[in-house]
Amino acid sequence: MNKLEDHFGRWKNREEIAEAMIPMIGKLHREKNVTTTVYSRSLVNKSVIQILKAHRFVKQVEDSELSVVDSFPILQEVNKLDLGPCRIDIGKLAVEYKKDNRGLSIEDYVREELAEAVNNKGPEPSSTDVVLYGFGRIGRILARLLIEKAGSGDGLRLKAIVVRESGKGDLQKRASLLRRDSVHGPFAGTIAVDEDENAIIANGNFIKVIYSSDPSSIDYTEYGINNAVVIDNTGKWRDSEGLSQHLQCKGVARVMLTAPGKGDMKNIVHGVNNDMIEDSDKIISAASCTTNAIVPPLKALEDKFGIEYGHVETVHSYTNDQNLLDNFHKGPRRGRSAPLNMVLTETGAATAAAKALPSLQGKLTGNSIRVPTPNVSMAILNLNLEKDVTVEGVNEYLRDMALHSELQKQIDFVNSPEVVSTDFVGSRHAGIVDAQATIANGKRLILYVWYDNEAGYSAQVIRVVNQMAGVTYPIFPKRVRG
Repeated sequence: MNKLEDHFGRWKNREEIAEAMIPMIGKLHREKNVTTTVYSRSLVNKSVIQILKAHRFVKQVEDSELSVVDSFPILQEVNKLDLGPCRIDIGKLAVEYKKDNRGLSIEDYVREELAEAVNNKGPEPSSTDVVLYGFGRIGRILARLLIEKAGSGDGLRLKAIVVRESGKGDLQKRASLLRRDSVHGPFAGTIAVDEDENAIIANGNFIKVIYSSDPSSIDYTEYGINNAVVIDNTGKWRDSEGLSQHLQCKGVARVMLTAPGKGDMKNIVHGVNNDMIEDSDKIISAASCTTNAIVPPLKALEDKFGIEYGHVETVHSYTNDQNLLDNFHKGPRRGRSAPLNMVLTETGAATAAAKALPSLQGKLTGNSIRVPTPNVSMAILNLNLEKDVTVEGVNEYLRDMALHSELQKQIDFVNSPEVVSTDFVGSRHAGIVDAQATIANGKRLILYVWYDNEAGYSAQVIRVVNQMAGVTYPIFPKRVRG
């Protein structure tokens, strides 16, 4: 057999296996609230090609490739178990099984690794109602994530969005903006509009559209919404006093702010300081996209090498608060045309980092350059450390943190010399370390961290809301370091 036929034959075989995986992955998600992943990349509702690409990614972070030929038997055994809600990384299970030298069968190995998910199976968690107050860039990404993760119906359920009515055809336009996105592509599913009920139906999720400009005047119980988490993504109110208006409404239990909170409000970066969240907390901030991108790698570096001081420069995509063309803006420089200029502006992320990681108090400065790209930004961490480091040592450490630590959902790792910003559109990680760009000289370290300032940040928001609502699931395999 020539090489062409050999490679093509193996490709067709892998396609066939991936096709067989799809109904198993879907059934686990719908019936048991089990999310199947490969190295933290979800396989739920993914195509054959997307499943194969997720496996191919493993080559970037491990010494060898991972094929569906290896993971499929693992998935088959997972599918046989009576599992409770959890997140199972079949990619890591497959890789670790290859390394296991005890001579266990795949069945015995999987049963051993997932014993806790079977033995500790408890009652299904009740669903938590979610209301999106505002429906801009972040609001619509949050809606997509909430709909995608609806799964069996337990967990977070998007019940309503609150906006100011913009005029004739408002409902249709809102639905269209959810359906089509110039950056993130088409919505993964079907969307219909119910004019009589003033609602959007997305993948079977009935989402009431409520028109209001007063956050304290809505009775959510009239719409069957109770004990809801309101995610305020307007940025209009950033202190506890302003956001507490939501708590005056019937049906609201908690409020999440998708912007840095002012005053004594808790600013949470999930993975770093989410242990601060208490049952008594009614209002919490998820900080900013940049803070979420930089704090996890900063924590990792602080824990291992110590940080004396540093400067954070963010190269940030323009946002809707800037002008398309030169026009009045209350902020310095931001009145100038966003698509035509690099705009030097301030960022509070460097100082805000200390709210999530107090050991950095007074150690960081920061600035930001807004650039003519619509999404994906970069943070450049210019640090003076307490210990000498090498490029190889830092990269290997951060790679390990991305794969095996408690920060694996926050830190991603890429080692390609060819990646550019658009390659990270849609990334669910808070930040992605670009290993090829790392610079080290003694105690000096310069680290480059990409981040999707829309999708990556929104994923962090959802993680915080999950914890606020008590909807957290164990992750397997449990090989956590750090």
